[in-house]
Amino acid sequence: MSKVTRQESSEPMLHAVTPYGRRGGSSRVRVHEWVDRTTAICSVTDYIGHCDASAGHLAGHAREVAGSERTLRRLAAVASSRLLLHREASPLSRGALECRLLRSAEFAVYDLDDALYEDHGQGGVLRRWAPKSQKAEYCARAADRVVAGNALLADWASQRNGDVVVVPSCVATERYRTKSDYAGGDVPRLVWIGSRDNEAHLRLLTGPLLELHRRVGARLTLIGTLQPRLGALEELIDRVAWSEDVQHTTLADADVGLMPLPDDAYSRGKCGYKLLQYAAAAIPFVASPVGVNAAILHQFGMPAPVAADEWIDALLQLLGAASDREALGRQARRVVDRDWSYDAWLPAWEAAVGVRHQQLTPSVEPSEGQE
Repeated sequence: MSKVTRQESSEPMLHAVTPYGRRGGSSRVRVHEWVDRTTAICSVTDYIGHCDASAGHLAGHAREVAGSERTLRRLAAVASSRLLLHREASPLSRGALECRLLRSAEFAVYDLDDALYEDHGQGGVLRRWAPKSQKAEYCARAADRVVAGNALLADWASQRNGDVVVVPSCVATERYRTKSDYAGGDVPRLVWIGSRDNEAHLRLLTGPLLELHRRVGARLTLIGTLQPRLGALEELIDRVAWSEDVQHTTLADADVGLMPLPDDAYSRGKCGYKLLQYAAAAIPFVASPVGVNAAILHQFGMPAPVAADEWIDALLQLLGAASDREALGRQARRVVDRDWSYDAWLPAWEAAVGVRHQQLTPSVEPSEGQE
């Protein structure tokens, strides 16, 4: 499926290629939201327009898949003036199609917002056939520039490309309802938002969350899928189906946001987007200090627990102190507006993808002996 936005501009068209439609979190955050804001002429090709690229889902949309594959090959046969490739073009490709797209353009940018180079194909047959690590390697080398979501991703990319720029995953702060009443209700309310694949991270907090439920009756609003899959935690979870409107309006109903993460190579590459969403809703948050999360927690002055008892202590303290929640929540909203919003970063993004004539200094210097 393709979507084209045309506005008055003297700049060349930007052709953006992304594996998901707007409901896919990474594609929405890293491509669609920017296209909504820029005055440049943009064309977005988003594969079959869905948020699920599993083998089973693709098999159920065979006609759309075939059409998308034809579209991508036609695009690769034409020399685009500006091309932005986010993550991958096709879940069926092993990297050759992505390289053709990048090399056919006059100026090509590869956008990376996860440690895909650590995704070596564990899981289903499609992921084993077309591991993302291999594609990320090829794309980083084939692109004229890599735009990375954080410094860790930029460091990896700098070993493969001499032009690397950091543009973080930003948040549309103006769309979020902000919390106004921090007094708290009879039931303390925690919140987590995310995809089906990431729900398993909540299992890291099974003990602390059950203990909080026992002590103070705390419950967890899970904004994502409706299918129960978290075992003992389900007794304290209230599931809400994700939608753009829900994510913008529901977070402010909670007292504290959560983002537990395992300390592994893939998680260290994440961009901390949940934390920015909580900040946009003006609620405090508690998260694992893994990867960029550590810097975000420090900047916003939020707790960074590691052990289970530290999680319990941090959450009990926040849930028991409305004045602290209000101070942290209001401060978080000010900081995210200033440092992490699309409005704040739009000029840098436009320069990074080549739709504005602006000299950029790579955020990460190339290593000696780099190819």
